[in-house]
Amino acid sequence: MGDNIYLYMAIALGILAISDLIVGVSNDAVNFLNSALGSKAIPFRTIMFVASIGIALGAMSSSGMMEVARKGIFNPSEFVFAEIMIIFMAVMITDVLILDFFNTLGMPTSTTVSIVFELLGAAVAVSLLKMLESGDSIVNLDTYINTSKATEIILGILLSVLIAFSIGAVVQFLARVFLTFDFHKKPSWKSSLFGGIAITAIIYFILIKGLKSASFFEGGILDFVGEQTSLFLIINIVLWSLVSWGTIKLAKISIYKLVIIFGTFALAMAFAGNDLVNFIGVPIAALQSLQAWQASGVAADSYSMEGLAAAVQTPTYLLLLSGIIMILTLWFSTKALFVTETEINLAREGEGEERFKPNFLSRHIVRLSVLAIENLSVIQPQSMRKAIGKRFEKASPYTSRIKSKDRPAFDMVRASVNLMVASVLISIATSMKLPLSTTYVTFMVAMGTSLSDRAWGSDSAVYRVAGVLNVIGGWFFTAISAFLGAAIVAFLIFKGGFWALTALFVFAIFILIRNYFSHKKRSRDLKEEFKLRRAESQNIQGLVAESSENISNAIRRANKIYMANTEGLIKHDLNLLKKSTKGIRKLDNEVENLRDSIFYFIKNLNESGEGTTDFYLQILRYLQDITQSLEQISKASYKHVNNNHKKLRFSQLKDLKETDNFVSDFFQSVEKIFEEENFAELTDTLVKQEALMRKIDEKIRRQIDRTRETENSPKNTALYFNILQETKDLLESTFKLLETYELHTNKKDLDF
Repeated sequence: MGDNIYLYMAIALGILAISDLIVGVSNDAVNFLNSALGSKAIPFRTIMFVASIGIALGAMSSSGMMEVARKGIFNPSEFVFAEIMIIFMAVMITDVLILDFFNTLGMPTSTTVSIVFELLGAAVAVSLLKMLESGDSIVNLDTYINTSKATEIILGILLSVLIAFSIGAVVQFLARVFLTFDFHKKPSWKSSLFGGIAITAIIYFILIKGLKSASFFEGGILDFVGEQTSLFLIINIVLWSLVSWGTIKLAKISIYKLVIIFGTFALAMAFAGNDLVNFIGVPIAALQSLQAWQASGVAADSYSMEGLAAAVQTPTYLLLLSGIIMILTLWFSTKALFVTETEINLAREGEGEERFKPNFLSRHIVRLSVLAIENLSVIQPQSMRKAIGKRFEKASPYTSRIKSKDRPAFDMVRASVNLMVASVLISIATSMKLPLSTTYVTFMVAMGTSLSDRAWGSDSAVYRVAGVLNVIGGWFFTAISAFLGAAIVAFLIFKGGFWALTALFVFAIFILIRNYFSHKKRSRDLKEEFKLRRAESQNIQGLVAESSENISNAIRRANKIYMANTEGLIKHDLNLLKKSTKGIRKLDNEVENLRDSIFYFIKNLNESGEGTTDFYLQILRYLQDITQSLEQISKASYKHVNNNHKKLRFSQLKDLKETDNFVSDFFQSVEKIFEEENFAELTDTLVKQEALMRKIDEKIRRQIDRTRETENSPKNTALYFNILQETKDLLESTFKLLETYELHTNKKDLDF
């Protein structure tokens, strides 16, 4: 291929840059969207529009950050053009795969950490190969790697975790003591002062510090701010406090909404200014390297890349194009919103479904923290403890009549602090040309503010800590896999040349396309199959109507699970049985979550809610009985096939298929009743109970006869009887559920 290979590499890097922008924004949208989305202070479209403007401005101001990809990790003068292109290709292939992997899982990871460790891994691999060929000693590795800068970047990223968490917790504590949870009822001057300080901080650190490297923001106000910083801050605090007061008094607009709009814009701009280097820094450096090499006329394996060490301004049109791609991704990527759910779930106020399971470490951290707090509270004067505790008192969230899906995860004060602190920290790092991890900062600020705000109660702390540990563990996994992945890819390209490069590039594109369609299918499946929703009605009439959707959903899924299990046994297909087991486990977890939320259901009832509670408890009990019967059937079937026991006899399979048919018909009729809320048909359906039970008893008697005469497999017999007996229990539980609804829908005091 000769020198043409480098042109192909440049084209491939351009394609990977676009892919990296898409998967990168899908991952990092969590950083600037979560506070606005979690607080539900402003409409979704307004949030997206404000964030889009911030991204566009931030992208055009990020030119100075591109130097990190050029000389931040390795010493370019020690490499020739051919080696540099291998490093850049290895980095981009690894980066798109790692980020897409985390996006598919819905876990936010750090694009900064991934790019830093990929550059480090690829550079180390190529350096070691060079040294091996030349006979140089490994102790001279620091000649090739910019160890001081790399160490500074890595330490900065790690320190950002502690700093962001601590500052977020302290600022939130002070803000809450100052404003309390009844901030809407506080004097206007308090909200005005908070708004003045918050907006001043955002404007100073983002619009001034964040845009410092932009060529169109030189001189003028920047010089004034640099020379008269204190005066500038005082003027802005006074000015924006007055503006805030006027907004509250005259326009009747909450200043917290204004701060959230400013903060979302600022954080989106800081993200683009700080993180754009992670997505296009390497391809742009590769393009500039290619142009310099082509102009030199020197062979690719002889042309030194010391020119990369010089400062080069990135063309504005490339930055603008990148910003457009980022904005389009923000609007149309379903993975972006999928990733945001993790942080909102961990930072939310009060109850809800916990995504993460507690583990050994999270339990001990919570236990030790509780012990430490108890010991410290003894030292603190009781009067001070009472005074502070009073500032953190909040109205009971259980008396709210707001539906859970419409209830914000946290209030606007916490959202404002999240945005203010995170944007300040990130923009400071941007102004210092230090690629701080925006994911680390925003996530840890959110965790610090939620902890300080006492959002992690005794009932939720162990789950939240487990979630934080999972996310942080994912960050370490990112660093290790990025280093090793890039090193391996660089090694393969170095040794395999064009063919290895082509294979790796095609593999990366294939994985991206496959994951895209896989995620799209999963999203479609989730829309088609809604989760069981927690009841929020205040009386029995509302509960009957509201729970009908749950019953219809549960019966439909139970039918699919039962049919899949029968088909899996007939085909002796372990994958079908595994799918059945997974489906019942998911349904059982959702029913268990409904049982766990009974406290909130009772709190939400009207005073005369005793009959409603009894009705709801009966529904949950029969749903649990249904899932337990399905679980027993599924587990027994999976165990039988997984242990390679004999297939069921043809006569047994024939009977099971017949049973499956009449059970399926029954479930479909029940699903239709609840889907259409046609409760008048319940009586006719209940009449079928005796006939269905006789059919199952007949199957059981047939198997007894077969066992006496021809059956010679104890395992088959045990499985067959188990399935039929559990099917009988399954139908009995369903009929009891129908009887409960018939009783309550036929009461004279209900209008149906």
